[in-house]
Amino acid sequence: MLEAPQPQGSTSQPLWNIAIPLPSCWDQSFLTNITFLKVLLWLVLLGLFVELEFGLAYFVLSLFYWMYVGTRGPEEKKEGEKSAYSVFNPGCEAIQGTLTAEQLERELQLRPLAGR
Repeated sequence: MLEAPQPQGSTSQPLWNIAIPLPSCWDQSFLTNITFLKVLLWLVLLGLFVELEFGLAYFVLSLFYWMYVGTRGPEEKKEGEKSAYSVFNPGCEAIQGTLTAEQLERELQLRPLAGR
């Protein structure tokens, strides 16, 4: 079995051959058209509710709906994915980049020096 020569400076790590199918142009245009129609419908309904003097209520309820739809359910969590809230992680482990009170005290140098 012959191996192809590796370029200098490259590491011999295994390459993962994962084929991710790209959406076709028709799929993208279809989704764009559906999104456009949804926004157009929302604007038409907003105009209707403004005429009925319920425009603000429609807008606020729409915001609540968008917040609800935008959140993920627990079944959509990937295996091994950590929660942003450390109390839900095993061992209360915080995710990378979390600012802790101890770190803030160290950075502000508010912690008293040992031996004082």
